[in-house]
Parts: sequence; structure tokens; C-alpha cells
Amino acid sequence: MPVRAAAPAVQAAVDRDARRVPVRRLTVLYDAECPLCGFLRDWLSRQPQLVPLEFVPAGSAEACARHPGLDHRATLDEITVVGDSGQVYQGAAAWIVTLWALREHRPLSHRLCTPAGAKVARAAVLSAAKWRRGHRRGAGWGGGVYRSADGWTYDPYGGWTHHPPTCADGHCATD
Repeated sequence: MPVRAAAPAVQAAVDRDARRVPVRRLTVLYDAECPLCGFLRDWLSRQPQLVPLEFVPAGSAEACARHPGLDHRATLDEITVVGDSGQVYQGAAAWIVTLWALREHRPLSHRLCTPAGAKVARAAVLSAAKWRRGHRRGAGWGGGVYRSADGWTYDPYGGWTHHPPTCADGHCATD
């Protein structure tokens, strides 16, 4: 009987085999201006770790230098974790891999990888995002702050205009 080539999905799974690309260190990009993010960073750093976690403020000069290919503005909106071999995890997947790195929470990370667990993980991420939106600076009056560092300029005759900054010149404007 002739041997058939594996289906593309099977080949992709083989390419990501943990034995061939082990994760030895994870970098957690977090919003340094968010109280919840700071609290969770401190909590995570106190936990016994099976895989070392490094914490770098999202959008910082250090984050831009370490990971130039990332959308650093997006890392401020959603937790992003980068593995030492270039793996990128965002949202619920980032939380799951972060829990996987912790000795006492690895079993929980395995449960969150199931279809039912993935729904729970996603709900937790959405709840945290909703809490963050309600606790941002300036949220009390219903709007945010227009910062020139974010690309906003004000003209007394024309009002506010936005010219989004880029990282093209090697500097991220999210610093």
C-alpha cells in the first residue's frame, strides 16, 4: 500500500512539536499604566515558575527593541506573551501559556486548553478588558486623553486631528 503525505494540518502540528522547539523563557508584555496589569504582574512574579517569566512594559523602547515585528500598539490593548523561539501568544492563549509556566497552575492551563476551558479563558480575558476600559485615565467623564505622543494635534480652527505614529524609524511612539 502506498504511503500518502500527511495532511497540511498534521504537518503543521508536527512542525510545532514541543520536543523540537522547547519554550525555555517567556516574555510577558503588559500595560504598565494599568493597575490590574501591574497587580497581575506582581502576582505572577511571586509564583513558583517552571518556565521563567520576564515582564516588559508593552510599547516600551525595550519591547520595541526586543520584538520589532510586533504591533506594539496592539500589545497595549491585549496581553501578549512572546516565547524565546519567537512564539507569539495573545489574549486567552497568552493567559493559558502564562499559567502553563507556573508550577502550581500548569494543570489549570491544561484544563483551559479544552473546548470548554477555552470559553472560560476567553470570558476571563474579556472581563479583564472590560474592567480595564472602565478604569482607564479619564474614563470618569466618558472619554480618553488626547496625547501628542499618540499622534494627536490640536488646531484651534480645525479641532483635533490624528496622525498615527509608526515604528518605521526604529522608535515606537507608544513609549
